[in-house]
Amino acid sequence: MAQGKPPIAVLFVCMGNICRSPTAEGVFRKLHQELAPELDIEVDSAGTHAYHVGEPPDARSYAAALGRGVDISDHRGRQVTFQDFHDFHYVIAMDSDNLRRLQALRPKSGGAELRLLLEYAPQAGLLDVPDPYYGGVAGFERVLDLVEAGGRGLLEEIRKRHG
Repeated sequence: MAQGKPPIAVLFVCMGNICRSPTAEGVFRKLHQELAPELDIEVDSAGTHAYHVGEPPDARSYAAALGRGVDISDHRGRQVTFQDFHDFHYVIAMDSDNLRRLQALRPKSGGAELRLLLEYAPQAGLLDVPDPYYGGVAGFERVLDLVEAGGRGLLEEIRKRHG
């Protein structure tokens, strides 16, 4: 870790910040610890809407993540702020709808790189991480598979650019 250099800051964003983005935050934190602990990275998540501010993760997201050794129990939902576009190097949307919302919210002076998570996982064959909220348990497992693939690609990109 370079002295005096700020950590690489990554923000994962979905709609309500109780399913996909906290799962991505937890999975990415674990990948970072396991695969690139030498990199100084900070991770957070937020939602484009204020539906679940202050709430814990959806119980199904929590259970699915814990089943893979990812504990997201400390997470509490929050909404994206204008400051996030200044504080984070990467603002990573879970789907195209939330990417459009982020593009509309982004201040002109915001320097964050704004991308879809699955742009870092072309092998996934899709760009949007589907919202599992109204579906069954299989949807939450699918989210875990996709965010792990995207997280691995993003971590590799960070390593190339900042490592």
